This record gives sequence, C-alpha cells and structure tokens, in this order.
Amino acid sequence: MSSAAPATARTSRLLDWRVRFGALALIWGFSFLFIKVGTEGFAPFQVTFGRLLFGTAVLAVALVVKRDRLPRGARTWGHLTVAALLLNALPFSLFAYAELTIPSTLAGICNATTPLWGMLLSLVALSEDRPTRVRAAGLGIGFMGVLTVLGAWQGFSGIDVTGTALALLASFSYAVGWIYVRRTLAGTGASHLSLATSQVGVATLQLAAITPLFTSLPKSVEVLPLLAVIALGALGTGYAMLLQYGVVAEVGPTTASMVTYFIPVIATTAGVALLDEHLTWNTPLGALVVLAGAALTQTRTSSRTPSTPPTPASPTPTPARHPAGRP
Repeated sequence: MSSAAPATARTSRLLDWRVRFGALALIWGFSFLFIKVGTEGFAPFQVTFGRLLFGTAVLAVALVVKRDRLPRGARTWGHLTVAALLLNALPFSLFAYAELTIPSTLAGICNATTPLWGMLLSLVALSEDRPTRVRAAGLGIGFMGVLTVLGAWQGFSGIDVTGTALALLASFSYAVGWIYVRRTLAGTGASHLSLATSQVGVATLQLAAITPLFTSLPKSVEVLPLLAVIALGALGTGYAMLLQYGVVAEVGPTTASMVTYFIPVIATTAGVALLDEHLTWNTPLGALVVLAGAALTQTRTSSRTPSTPPTPASPTPTPARHPAGRP
C-alpha cells in the first residue's frame, strides 16, 4: 500500500470528527430554540418529559444495537438517580420554565456559565483542584460577563429576573451534578453508554411521576411544538450523546470540550434569525466576556485534572466525566 493511503485515511478521520463536532454544536445550540417552540404548545414539565422520553428511546436503541447491558448494583443505581435529577430532570425543567419569560438567546448564554460554576464549586468539593491566578481571573471575568449580559449598571432593566435566575440555576445544577458524578460514579465498570442510558431513563421516570401532579393534558396538540419536543429529545438529548462519544474517542475530551464555546453563538443566531428575538449591544458583548472567562478557567498544568465539565451537555465518555445530557 502506498504512503498516500494512510495519509488519506487520516484526513478522512479528521474530516469525520470535525463534521460530527459541527453537528453536535448545531444540535445543542438549537436546543434552546426547540425548548422555546415546545413551550408554546406544552407546559414546561411536559416539554422536559417529552425530551427525556425521546432521548431515552434513542439511547436504548443504541444500547441494544451494541449489545450492551444496564449497570448492576443498588449503590450504582442510587447514584444514577441523584445524577438524573441534577443533570437532567432539574436543569431541563428549569430551562423550560425560564424560557417562558426570557428569550432563547439569553438561556443559551446562561448555559455557558456552567464552567464558571464548576470551577467555583470544585475549589470546595474537589481537593485535588487548586486555583491558579489565571483561573481565578477567568472566574471573575466570567461573572463580570454575566453582569454585562444582564445590564447590571441599569438595574437589570428589561430582563426578567425570575426567568434569568432559573436559567442560571439550571447551569449551576449541571455543575453540581458533574461534581457528584465525578465523586461517585467513576470506576463503576459499566460502559458510558450504559450509564448514560440508565441516567436519562431514570430522569424520564422522575418526570413521569412529577408531570401529572402539576400539569393537565393539552386540549389540542400543535404540530410545530410537538416536532420541537421530538427534535429536542431525539437529537439534543439522545443522538447528541452518541455524537459526543465518537468525538471524544477520536480527539480526546480537551478538543471535544471546545463545543461549549460554540453553543451560545449558535443559540443566539438561531433565536435572532428564526424567532425574531431582539438583542441589545450588551448581550453579545457580555456573552463574549463569559466565554473568555470560561476559557481561562479551563487552563491548567498537565498534572491537574479538569475542574469543570467539558461540554454543555457534558456527555464525555470517561469514568470521571459521566454523560450529563445537556443542554
């Protein structure tokens, strides 16, 4: 075989992961638009239940195709139940409620604060993580970006405080959940696909129990919101996890984590172009500052372990970073 063949194969593999990386960024970026459209026809809990149900279906099919099996042990399932609440049921519901009163663009930007919350919490919860001046500066810069997005100097005028707080709380929940998973589910012996399927499946059961208590069946089902919920679950919660597995396997978690920085850009573009959402100058400027701060918090020496989740959906297939299924 000629030397050109291996080079061609390498080029093909690089193109393949880049295409999947781009698809992953688009899917997660559009997830906030899907949430917004979904809430126009369904209650927030119904949107969350639908996305979890369709996401579980996709992952379950993949589990069967790969002839994998669910994890064993009551202790593992107990930890998965907590992870399902912190990484799926709670943040998905909070984002759905938030987008009743805030634009999808703002929700996407709030999602980008997860690495900031993650670093802040890791300084307390993960003893192996120690702050550096650069990372501490990144944390401060990131939260300055949040204040810029919210227009703090003008008293948060024009911003729904409750909706924004819910979106920020959702991002905080992702960070708490990631640290919990890192401390409890590392080294279980189960595959990453098995853990992810189980986690999302448990979250589906949690929403199945909660949703009837707070909602009633819609009098009519509109096609567009229904399609949005199906896309949100099948693509944004199910298929996106499978895409992320492949990207991490080929190029590693560090490169794969860069998808985090594309999501608010895509979410903002989609919201403005397709939903006619209005932007003031401080929103994109603040978003850039948030992303710059988040990027600085990711800097570390080679001897340190990552202190923040690598993606907005955090589905990184390593024992220490169990899939979270965001955004």
